[in-house]
Amino acid sequence: MTHSGMKAGAAGMAPDGLSLFRGATPTDALLRGHDWAHSPLGLPQRWPAALRMSVSLVLDSPVPMWLAWGPELTLIYNDAYAPMLGSKHPGAQGAPLQRVWSEIWSDVAPLLATAMAGEGVHREDMPLLVDRFGAPRPAWFTFSYLPVRDESGVVCGLVCTVWDTTEKVTTQRRLADHEVAVAEGRLEQAEMAERYRLVALATNDAIWDWRLADGHVVWNAALGALFGHPQAETSAQWWLDHIHPDDRARIDADIHAVIAGTGTAWTGSYRFRRLDGSHADIFDRGYVLRDDEGRAVRMIGAMLDLSDRKATEAALRASEQQFQTLFERMDEGFCVIEFLDGPHGPMSDYIHVSANPAYLANAGIPNVVGQKVREMVPDEAEGWVEIYRRVLLTGEPVRFERELVATGRYLELAAFRVEPLERRQVAVLFQDVTSRHRAEVALRELNDTLERRVTAEVAERLKAEDALRQAQKMEAVGQLTGGIAHDFNNMLAVVISSLDLLDRKFLSHDARAMRFVDAARNGARRAAQLTQRLLAFSRQQPLKPETLDVNKLVAGMSDLLRHSLGGSLKLETVLAGGLWRANADPNQLENAILNLAVNGRDAMDDLDGDGRLTIETANCHLDERYAADHLGLQPGQYVMIAVTDTGSGMSPEVMAKAFDPFFTTKEVGRGTGLGLSQVYGFVKQSGGHVRIYSEPGQGTTVKLYMPRQLGAAAEDEQAQGAAAALHGDGRELVLVVEDEQAVRLMSVEALEELGYRVLETDGAEGALKLIDAHPDIDLMFTDVVMPGMNGRKLADEARRRRPDLKVLFTTGYTRNAVVHNGVLDPGVHLIGKPFTLDELAARLREVLDAPD
Repeated sequence: MTHSGMKAGAAGMAPDGLSLFRGATPTDALLRGHDWAHSPLGLPQRWPAALRMSVSLVLDSPVPMWLAWGPELTLIYNDAYAPMLGSKHPGAQGAPLQRVWSEIWSDVAPLLATAMAGEGVHREDMPLLVDRFGAPRPAWFTFSYLPVRDESGVVCGLVCTVWDTTEKVTTQRRLADHEVAVAEGRLEQAEMAERYRLVALATNDAIWDWRLADGHVVWNAALGALFGHPQAETSAQWWLDHIHPDDRARIDADIHAVIAGTGTAWTGSYRFRRLDGSHADIFDRGYVLRDDEGRAVRMIGAMLDLSDRKATEAALRASEQQFQTLFERMDEGFCVIEFLDGPHGPMSDYIHVSANPAYLANAGIPNVVGQKVREMVPDEAEGWVEIYRRVLLTGEPVRFERELVATGRYLELAAFRVEPLERRQVAVLFQDVTSRHRAEVALRELNDTLERRVTAEVAERLKAEDALRQAQKMEAVGQLTGGIAHDFNNMLAVVISSLDLLDRKFLSHDARAMRFVDAARNGARRAAQLTQRLLAFSRQQPLKPETLDVNKLVAGMSDLLRHSLGGSLKLETVLAGGLWRANADPNQLENAILNLAVNGRDAMDDLDGDGRLTIETANCHLDERYAADHLGLQPGQYVMIAVTDTGSGMSPEVMAKAFDPFFTTKEVGRGTGLGLSQVYGFVKQSGGHVRIYSEPGQGTTVKLYMPRQLGAAAEDEQAQGAAAALHGDGRELVLVVEDEQAVRLMSVEALEELGYRVLETDGAEGALKLIDAHPDIDLMFTDVVMPGMNGRKLADEARRRRPDLKVLFTTGYTRNAVVHNGVLDPGVHLIGKPFTLDELAARLREVLDAPD
């Protein structure tokens, strides 16, 4: 038994020890109310493990069983056995076995002595003259005695499995008398049939009557009750066919040997197939009836189902084996000590009479059997003797912890007296808990600083909760942004397209009117940029990540950065050698760096040209511990881009809100509060991480961590050939699919202005009809978000019909039709709303001129 198993058993014991009698049967109730304190067995909580396990086995058994334990063989029995006691029940419960069965003691005493000597006993149909109802009467019993040993291997009791076979034996005797009467011709046919019927009804055995001339067999009702077969009549071959194949030939040969000979009795053991396919263990007896010339004419017998008995015997054998192996295999140390009188007085020493192998593992002392404690550990023996002597004299078990100084082991021990007191023995169960004891000491030391540790834990939890609230806030704003982006961008598309067409068609020579058009166009573009930044923050902009050399990208931005910062500030770049490739959208990364640079410039306005902006790159590994403190971050390798300024810095309160959309510390007109929000959204959408380090008056560092690109770097694509003309040639046909009428009209006007022939429709159904009707359509220009079939599904269906058809998508909000996980699907061409006429012209030529 494992250590955990022993603990579970101890924990499950009720304080009064009555958990053994936990059932709801009359016997359990009787045992719970028994006066065990005045019984030779004593209180149940002091019973040894072997006795407790044996009692559980008896009470849980469905067959009649009893247990006799101790010098007086105190009797404990189950519900199934109670009817066999007759009027002796319930007084027999807890009484000495000899007093209960005094009238047959001379018959069974030798058998009991054999079992108590360690040898099992089995008897079939043993006759006994028993007094169960006030007068002696003959009875027959089939029973088995099995010895039960304690933890040291000593036989302390026995378990009996018993069946009252009186009815079976008397029935068989009546059947035998009946056969003799038949042989002597003393019974009429009707009387013979009636007696056979009564015999068949009076027994639980499966009675069979085999007519040998034609193999016809008649059965009583027990065939169905025991084995499930409903037949009342079968053939002898049916019976043979239901015998297990491994037993069939043997039984067939044995029974026919008796039939062919001169004998009358046959017995056999075999396995018989039940109706459900399982096999019963059978003991079968048959009697051959012969005619005057000795020929066998009939055979009558009874099948006894021994399945339950064999199962019980197997359980008992397993229990015996468990008792035998428990002592050897348990993880806890176990020993039995016996007190001795010595030079220090009566019972002043004790000797180890038995010990299991785990004794050495837990106590660290080998070969203790036969050793006295004052010889083993002379310096501490007095303390051990005092504890165990008190257990012996009082009979009260004890549980305690104590250090075994000789080996430096700290032990958890439980001790109880081995009954009776005259044996002067105590059983000790223990385990090495040195590691646990040291941990408890360390824990007590840690508890001295409990307040500080609790404060730190609370701070960490608050930090995690703040991070979660921040993430939820960002998500909520992102959902709001995505919800308005589509309609807002559609409106801006109409405005910008209208202004572009107004410029190109009507006002190109009116300078005064153009100033108003340019002002309106600039306002619309700023509104579009604002929407784009909101989409970036909400991580809903379509990205086109590439394998990226960040050092090359930063170096290529030098002129742009110097122009944006002005000549009064110093710009430094510290680019790491051997920098890993990153996986990011280069345009969006440039925008992010530029945003950070402009923020740094604004923070250094008061330095009169003494400010310094530093852009640094490095390889970084963010480990699991760091990632655990930052919600949503995956541990791994990253390329770091740090932008540091020597400006005014931020307070902790400002840093906590720095990434919030529309939050800004600048005066009105100098910022929308979306720059850092756009950076935050882009980095998070790219699978990266962003962190701000700042103190008031000490400047600010913003670090971007972009995921490292693993695998071979892709070659830079080189533009080939001269740029094509941005206008159509008047022959190319474009199909416009847009559900918003105003946007559709502006798109048609714009395409015609750019030199394209145009067809238009407001949805997918009309688009597919036009595609079927006009095989000369070169390109489909379709919105992504439309009622019914969206643009992506429309494109898939159109290309199924026209594989060579070019498609350019447009949308103010991508959702998940052409962008997944924030990345534009491969092979998809997209122009975001709103767009200018020049942007539309360039994208059209790019798609039309691309190779198939």
